[in-house]
Amino acid sequence: MSSTPKFTIRIVPTDDTWRAEIVRRVTAKRHHVSKAQDNFRSEAEAQSWADAELKNFLANLAKRTQKDLTRRVEKAAKGGRG
Repeated sequence: MSSTPKFTIRIVPTDDTWRAEIVRRVTAKRHHVSKAQDNFRSEAEAQSWADAELKNFLANLAKRTQKDLTRRVEKAAKGGRG
């Protein structure tokens, strides 16, 4: 199992503002921006937004995963495929 987290936060400076991104590691070389927000006045403001959004993002992902698992189990119990 990899020790690198699947989701990370990236703070990028733009002209005179900051951009916060939640980045998902797809492969060792490829990354995908899952969520982003622009126009923060400071790096600290962007970091605090990203921290809060990452918590919410992961909580929603866990809920969705559990919901999908429940559906698969119910479908299998009824004798369906998949």
